[in-house]
Amino acid sequence: QVQLVESGGGLVQAGGSLRLSCAASGSIFSINVMGWYRQAPGKQRELVAVITSGGSRNYVDSVKGRFTISRDKAKNTVYLQMNSLKPEDTAVYYCRGVVVNNSQGRDYWGQGTQVTVSS
Repeated sequence: QVQLVESGGGLVQAGGSLRLSCAASGSIFSINVMGWYRQAPGKQRELVAVITSGGSRNYVDSVKGRFTISRDKAKNTVYLQMNSLKPEDTAVYYCRGVVVNNSQGRDYWGQGTQVTVSS
């Protein structure tokens, strides 16, 4: 079994910074893609940022220049550095990983961590 556990959420004032972490554990041969998604109240879950095993990164337009995704492959951990936070960044942030075992990839999600940005 595989588990993804997020940490680092909290309450911050607009303009502040937070760093989210997501550690994958369990039976893992490799992880192809890791990413962060968020869901605000009354809205659909949206992609925030993803990073591939090769290091390619993609971001939603609203966070470009403010957020940075990175990963430590040896630790099966992905990070999201969030700077210049805005109230509209308030959401539950979820980690996602595509874990490969026996040549098959499977999606796993974390439980989510709340990020609240006050104005």
